[in-house]
This record gives sequence, C-alpha cells and structure tokens, in this order.
Amino acid sequence: MSNEPETLNEFLNSYTVDTLKRLAALFGERAPTRKAELVEFIHARVMGEAALRQLWATLDQLQQAAVAEALYHPQLLYDAGHFRAKYGGDPDWGSRNRWSQLDKPARLGLFLHLGRLPVDVAAHLRAFVPPPAPAAINTAAELPDTITLTAFDYTGRAQRTWEEPLEVRHTERVAQRDLLAVLRLIDTGKVRASEKTQQVSAAGARTIAEILEGGDFYAAGGEADPGPMKAFAWPLLLQAANLAQLAGTKLQLTPAGKKALTAPPPETLRRIWQRWLKTRVLDEMSRVNAIRGQTGKGKRYLTAVAGRREQIVSALSASTPERWVAFTEFSRFVRAGGYTFEISRDLWTLYINSPGYGNLGYAGYGEWHILQGRYLLAFLFEYAATLGLLDVAYIHPRNIPSDYSDLWGVDDLDYLSRYDGLCYFRINGLGAWCLEHTATYTPTPFVERVVLEVLPNLDVAARELLPPADALFLQQVAEPVAEGLWRLTPEQLLLAVEQGQPIAEIRAFLSARSGALLPEAATSLLDDIAARAALLTYRGPALLIEVTDPLLAQLLAYDERLRDLCQLAGERYLVVTAAQEATFRRTLRELGYVLPPGG
Repeated sequence: MSNEPETLNEFLNSYTVDTLKRLAALFGERAPTRKAELVEFIHARVMGEAALRQLWATLDQLQQAAVAEALYHPQLLYDAGHFRAKYGGDPDWGSRNRWSQLDKPARLGLFLHLGRLPVDVAAHLRAFVPPPAPAAINTAAELPDTITLTAFDYTGRAQRTWEEPLEVRHTERVAQRDLLAVLRLIDTGKVRASEKTQQVSAAGARTIAEILEGGDFYAAGGEADPGPMKAFAWPLLLQAANLAQLAGTKLQLTPAGKKALTAPPPETLRRIWQRWLKTRVLDEMSRVNAIRGQTGKGKRYLTAVAGRREQIVSALSASTPERWVAFTEFSRFVRAGGYTFEISRDLWTLYINSPGYGNLGYAGYGEWHILQGRYLLAFLFEYAATLGLLDVAYIHPRNIPSDYSDLWGVDDLDYLSRYDGLCYFRINGLGAWCLEHTATYTPTPFVERVVLEVLPNLDVAARELLPPADALFLQQVAEPVAEGLWRLTPEQLLLAVEQGQPIAEIRAFLSARSGALLPEAATSLLDDIAARAALLTYRGPALLIEVTDPLLAQLLAYDERLRDLCQLAGERYLVVTAAQEATFRRTLRELGYVLPPGG
C-alpha cells in the first residue's frame, strides 16, 4: 500500500509548520501557530465547492490552466515539462528567496501540493473547471529558402546570426523506386550484413547508396561525415517486414520479398511501416552513438521501442498532412499533447564519454531535448523519411548550434547525433495513408511551377535554373542535349519505366512544370511507352535447366506433378521460378531424377 498523501488533509499534515504558516498567510487572516490547528485552518478555507470557486477566481489564466491540466491528468499530476511545452512558460508559484526557496507562495499552492492535486479537492473542482483545450501545432504551407540560426561566437564574444540554405527531399515517389532498386540489389546477392546485428556492412551500405535515387541524405566522405542513413535503414526495414533475410552473411529475398518485386510499391511500403512499428530488430536510439551505456547493464533499463513509436505515431496522426512543421515545434507538440515517452527507466546507466562525469542521471543532463528529442530525430529522419512518409528539409548536423554544450565531455563532438540537421518535415500523400489520415492512397500532386517548356520536337527546355530535385527527375526520364536542354526519347523513357518510374508520374511532372498541355508528339510518345510497359510483367528470377534428352524434357514438363512448377523452353530446357525451386527439386527426386548443384 502506498504511503503517498492523497487527500488535502494528508498533504497538509506532510508539511512543516513554516510551510503551513506561509500557506495560511494567503487568506489575510490571523492564523493559529500549532500544526494541527494550522492544518484545520487551511482545510476549512479550501475544502468545499463554494470555497474552491472563490479561490479559483483569484488565480490568473496560467495558474488556472495549471490546475486544469492536473485535474484532467489520469494521476492528478502537474507535469511541468508538459505544461511548459504547451503554454510556453511556468505558472506563478510565488516569490523565492536567494536560496531559491519558495518563501511567499502564490494561491496556486493551495490547489497543487507536491506536484499533485488532492483527490478530494479534485472531486469538487470537476463541477466547474472545464477540461483544458487540446494542444495545437504550428505549421506552414511553404518552406523558407533558408533557416536562421543563432549561436554565441566565443571569438567575438557576441551572438552571431546567419542563414543556412535548406536541402529539401520529396521522398514519396523516390521511396517507391528505391524500394524496388534495393529489392533487386539484394536479389543479386551483393548485400552483406552481420549475422549478429542484422545490420548492413560498410561495403554493403556503400553499394546500396550507389543505387538510391539521389543518393543518401548526406553524401559520403568529407569532414564530419554523418554516415549512411537510408542505406543503413533499408536492409533493416526489409528484414523487419520479412521481405529479406540473412543466409550466412548475405541478404536474400524471402518469398514475400520476391512477390514485392511485382506488387504496388505503396502497398509494400505501408506493410513495411506497420511491421517496423512492432519490430525489435533495432532500437533507433542506438544510432545516437554519442550516448553510451545502451548495451550491457544499461540495456535492461531501456524502455520498449514499440511504446515509444506508438506515441510518436499518435502525434503524427494528430498533425496536418501536406503542411511543413519545424522539428522543434513537433518535439514541443509531442510533450504538449501528452504523447510523451521515456528512453530509460534509469538515466544513471546512460552517459556521454565518461559514466562518472558525463552521466545523464545528473540534474539537467538527461533532459527531453537530449534523449527523447534525439530519438524523435532518428525515427523521423532515418525511418519514416526513408520509407517515403515524410518529406524533409535539412542542413548538415555540424551547422546546427549546440543545445548540449552544458554536458560534460562534448567538446570534441561535431554534433550529438547524425540527425541533428533535420529542420522541417511534412506528412505527404503516402504518409497520410500510412498514418490513416486517409482511407486510400492519393499521391501528393506535383506543385505547378512553370520552369520548363516541352517543345513539339520533344525537347524539354529549362526556363530558369532548376531545383536539384527537378533536375534529377529530368535526368532520369530524358536525355541531356545541352546545358538546360533535354530530349524525350523512347530509349530513355523505357529505361525510366524499367527503374520503377510510372509513365503517369512522368506525364504529371512535365504538365506541372510546364504549366500547359503537352504537345501532341510528347503525348503520343508517352502513350506508346505506357502501352508497351503494360505488355510485360516482371515475375522475379527463375532457373533455366538444360535437359540432355528432349523426350525427357517433354515428359517432365507435362508430368502431372511438375507441370504447374515448370515450363518448357525450346526442346531441351525447363524454366522454374525461384519461388518454386524447392518444391520442384523435391518432386523431381520423387520421380527418380536430381538437379545437381550449379545445374
């Protein structure tokens, strides 16, 4: 049984006489001096609906909000971090002396005691105190071109303000093509991963980054290289969704992975997202390498990742799709909206550099922005954005002013996490569907921006310097002719379709960027390529088996047990899909034949 006070009388009896005298002074009456009489004096003037109504009316707006928040908290708690995030500051608790002790409490102290609302006081307050308004999140329709940053310049000993240009990645369509590209790469057996951690090797990450559209979020190499993000995440995401698995140290596609090669990419991405939310293959916090103590003894105190992800998804589900939100604003909203979570049940197991001096258990060390904030960054940037649910705008993490400089042992760090550069994100069409904002998937339309002209001779001319994303898209679907000039050709369009670029998307892009109907020649070419693309369907890899005797090839191909597992190709060849290989080999043995290794 808990010995914690619950009623007003129990809270008052837990105080010292000096504290009771300070509370009694709030009534402006002569108060007794003995403890029992002080408790009775205060209790008589607080308890009861009429008395509480009068006291409530004397509170200012922020103090009333503090009481309301505690009143409608499941445990009647006042959460200072939540309140600060929602209201932008603290309520007035009264004046403090030079030792930071509360020597003249405000009347808020008659309601909230030791961070809680007494149960009997709460019962009366519910009769007239309405629930607090839900937290709101500030969003914007458009992104700024740059982000304004401020930091203290120790050389000049003054605040310095500067602008950093944002790199913007629209991930919705890119993720669909990246998915197919990574699946095909794994199918070739060229991706290695650790049997223990299931994480891709450095060489494997480089191989994956090379086939990603536009590369990884940050280019490899250079000073303070953040390292792979998308290239690191994809193999784990595919394993979590049972689309890929390890065979020794090489990744290979599962039967489900082979089916995903021909399935609609949005549906596969949604499945991966749903599986990732429940997987334990990786704790995203482990990717914040500067925070140590996450293995060994400290691991047992880490909270379940599924619970953290559930809270973040709830916050995303309460956000508005197709609107940009600053990461700092979203982090505030997670706290203000009550979507909070813990990283560890014992912060003394986590540290930076040294467990003795850089321990996060010290007051002010393991704050929200250090732990939960970094977890949010990793989850959103490396996983939700890689899967195409979020468009992102970011800068290099080393250019973000430090919010961790007060910690011990951080002097040599370029950044606390590789994700610190994430400045803004927005939920796109795919994200809206995966987060159940919408019942069906509706791709985010291309924003109409007249920067191109599609000519009758199939040339595509730039009217101005193109954004990097537009230039990259054109590079994939058209052949470069000269600076700022491309040409639509059957060969390049067929290659684009082969790489997972639907003709409908190419048509929508050209229309949106030219702001006009496409010329008849361009429309005819796109129609022709779309028709050709519909004639053939990729069904995955297959085995080509040579049979020495043409008659035996015929007998096997039309055998009652084998005819659904293979097809005759020419007179002496059988074709077996990779998905049917095991069944084909077993049935073949039952018939008295065998396919040797390498055959």
